[in-house]
Amino acid sequence: MDKYSVLDIFCGAGGISCGMEQSNFKVLAGIDIDDDSLLTFKANHKYATAIKYDLSNVSNDLFDIINKACPQGVDVLVGGPPCQGFSIAGKRLIDDPRNQLWLAYLGLIDRYKPKVIFLENVPTIATVNKGATAKKIIDSFDEYGYKTQMQTLMASDYGVPQNRRRTFFVGIRRDISEATFEFPEPKDFRVSTEQALSDLPLLEDNLGLEQCDYEKPYQNEYQKMMRKGSNKIFNHTAVNHTERTKNIIALVPDGGNYKDLPIELQGTRKVNIAWTRMNSKKCCFTIDAGHNHHFHYSANRVPTVRECARIQSFPDKFVFFGNRTSQYRQVGNAVPPLLGLELSKQALKVLKNVQSK
Repeated sequence: MDKYSVLDIFCGAGGISCGMEQSNFKVLAGIDIDDDSLLTFKANHKYATAIKYDLSNVSNDLFDIINKACPQGVDVLVGGPPCQGFSIAGKRLIDDPRNQLWLAYLGLIDRYKPKVIFLENVPTIATVNKGATAKKIIDSFDEYGYKTQMQTLMASDYGVPQNRRRTFFVGIRRDISEATFEFPEPKDFRVSTEQALSDLPLLEDNLGLEQCDYEKPYQNEYQKMMRKGSNKIFNHTAVNHTERTKNIIALVPDGGNYKDLPIELQGTRKVNIAWTRMNSKKCCFTIDAGHNHHFHYSANRVPTVRECARIQSFPDKFVFFGNRTSQYRQVGNAVPPLLGLELSKQALKVLKNVQSK
């Protein structure tokens, strides 16, 4: 059976696409406006065309590019357009530029009529405006012929070593199947931060290299999975902190934060997440696009890009491009690939049933 084609819009580095490619899907194109993200996307999705395009102003030239990249059509459309521009009671603020991105998503659905659509967003999308925004999304998909389910998922329930919540809308085109998409059941285990990272060099005495060797064998199944297909470690260089910063970090215990510091140091950073260490025995807190206030559970430094990628469940062979700040942002903004994999498995069940009829 041929693999199902995927178009990923607002693709970033391609986290959900990375997960889908571990199932029976072939990512053929990704669209974004950020150069570094597109460079990363192209390097890690070998069949894909990376398309730089401003989706707030779609015209026929974009369709020409997509048609060339996806000659057999689009089976699955995935993306995370900003949806904050909706007002209450289903109205739209016409002048809100964020709505243009949402309308571009709907325009691509109308143009390519994919069998399955995925839309992901922040968890508050489910409750903002007393649920009116989520209802508007579901009603819009219904108007375009899709039976849609919505659910907020915790990444750590699906093998990702991170407590990260995202809301997903999944639509199945009604004319191909009346089947209801079933969200994946949580797994009966959790992966801790230490289980995710303990085989990577600590870099306590050096800043590391952009490409280095593994110094230890893998120590558990998660590390084995992350190392599959890779014989090197990429994006694993440490930030060069001042001695004062390292000395302050050293005062914070595993899983601790600024409250564990001497009183005279607690106010040195004016944010409530200041001086927070990962907890080695628990799933990590959410990895975001920044990195300056969160620290490794034992090393006195912020986590490297590779460590953040491990926490997000990106395999080690997935290499990030751009400067280090850009790499952190790409990792932090992505959907965890293992979450994408679990969702794609469920979509595949529906698609296989369609093909067997």
